[in-house]
Amino acid sequence: MGSTAGPRGRIHRLASGALALLAAASLVTACGSGDGGADGEGGGAADVRGADDGTTLTMWTRAATRPQSEALVKAYNASHKNKIELTVVPTDDYQAKVGAAAGSRDLPDLFASDVVFVPNYTTSRLFTDLTERIDALPYAEHLAQSHIKAGTHEGKKYVVPHTLDLSVLFYNKDLYREAKLDPDKPPATLAEWDRQARAVDALGAGVDGTFFGGNCGGCGVFTWWPSIWAAGEEVMNEEGTEAALASDTAKKVYETYRGWVDDEMVAPGARDETGTTWTGVFPKGKVGVMPMPSTTLGLMPKNLDLGVAPIPGPDGGRSTFVGGDAIGISATSKSADQAWNFLAWSLGDKAQVEVVAAHKDVVARTDLASNKYSKADPRLVTINELVADGRTPYALKFGQTFNDPNGPWLTLMRNAVFGDGASVDKDNEAVSASLSD
Repeated sequence: MGSTAGPRGRIHRLASGALALLAAASLVTACGSGDGGADGEGGGAADVRGADDGTTLTMWTRAATRPQSEALVKAYNASHKNKIELTVVPTDDYQAKVGAAAGSRDLPDLFASDVVFVPNYTTSRLFTDLTERIDALPYAEHLAQSHIKAGTHEGKKYVVPHTLDLSVLFYNKDLYREAKLDPDKPPATLAEWDRQARAVDALGAGVDGTFFGGNCGGCGVFTWWPSIWAAGEEVMNEEGTEAALASDTAKKVYETYRGWVDDEMVAPGARDETGTTWTGVFPKGKVGVMPMPSTTLGLMPKNLDLGVAPIPGPDGGRSTFVGGDAIGISATSKSADQAWNFLAWSLGDKAQVEVVAAHKDVVARTDLASNKYSKADPRLVTINELVADGRTPYALKFGQTFNDPNGPWLTLMRNAVFGDGASVDKDNEAVSASLSD
């Protein structure tokens, strides 16, 4: 997730190249006023399906989403006159590459982005306005609204969902049975999560109650924030310039995690875990319950009996961090109608079911949450349905604030969980200062 980068078995980094993006942003502000022309203004009169006339289109995506992107492009190329030439860029190089291409006005026709960075691109006018095209889709209201909102700037919509990665709870049903817990009743509150993790941890013999990435800012936003959202609270103001991470609810979340650390219920390595091996702990079968990226479900050992549940708040509720990538048409593309043909197709029933769902990925439409593939695995239905309850935070300074290993959010995380939590209010002020800097 959150991070949305890295192979599917690893947390997707949200912002290792944040500084490169900020530097590149100054190069691209003039890009939106040029060759977008009529194609760059939403294509009001264009067919909702776009044009399929044999045009060759260029498209960029991060290595993080390579499997999903390649599957969609392969299926599209096999069934359309248009052809897409896909370029997969190393995740850590992606933002700098987009910035450089924007500065030289050499962007591809289509390019995807980690959804938390989409606001940086929309405010720099790198995407074509797709408002009328999106609104004309018969299933527009069912698209993952967190991605749509992240790509909306000054009332105009610039992107659609491309890949989705959600934060959910994974729990080991075999360990639950050993601990005399009901394997069909995952935690519905943070207190129940705490109780169940403690019951599993009491088994001993190398079994631990839970695990988390304690030195990974992206892991924290991806898995901690849903517990705050589930309580009906926000983590930032609407503009993404002021933090609300010192609320009573937020402190309750930190206190719970700190209790796990103090009572040595967390699997070894949490304090130093930077996210690179975070998702490799649960598959070993020795952890009771922990938050994980939904995309790792298909990578779990076949003999591991695991359940999936929403991340709860202190007193109930449910939420998820809707990560992944959004995709749009570049403002400099000369083939917006043809590029839209791919985007509209990628969101249609056939692509979402026969390509996305068939690969056990999260569908981009809530009306397709239950489909012939997900019905075969109720856990997939649970994940798909969570899209409607999820959030994608908005902040132009997201990377430097929440993902930079020297950023203020990681300081807050570590002080709150590995320290005594006394500096949360002060640390929250530092987060706000970074957001508004």
